[in-house]
Amino acid sequence: MSPITIYIDADACPVKDEVYKVAGRYGLKTFVVANAFLQIPASPLIERVIVESGPDIADDWIAERVEAGDVVITNDIPLAERVLAAGGSAIAPNGRAFNNNSIGSAIAQRAIMEQIRSTGEITGGPRPFTAADRSQFLQAMDQAIQQELRRRR
Repeated sequence: MSPITIYIDADACPVKDEVYKVAGRYGLKTFVVANAFLQIPASPLIERVIVESGPDIADDWIAERVEAGDVVITNDIPLAERVLAAGGSAIAPNGRAFNNNSIGSAIAQRAIMEQIRSTGEITGGPRPFTAADRSQFLQAMDQAIQQELRRRR
């Protein structure tokens, strides 16, 4: 069985430093995937991947490599769906863990919001990222890794 790998959909991810700390604590390889240069810590466990600019290119790179048991940090709901289909865990930076029971409603809500925005309605955007979100994220990430480690025993 291959080791657990962490993938960060990194372009707008506010919890990269938290991911580095948790992944480092477990000794897990982490790929930071973005379409622009991002500074990363000097570590043999952390690898920067710069993909071409364009819609879903970073998502495609991650989805093509994720395996069962891997953990992906993303706000992108279609990517989360692809990760779950591959047997991985998908966690949003606010700590929302996507699962097979919740992904359908998340996709439906996303489609509704896209439809509303396409009519010119101003929806206000996401709420501000908070310290509670950061804490919830850390808990969700640790929980996903622990669950996978238990499953492998």
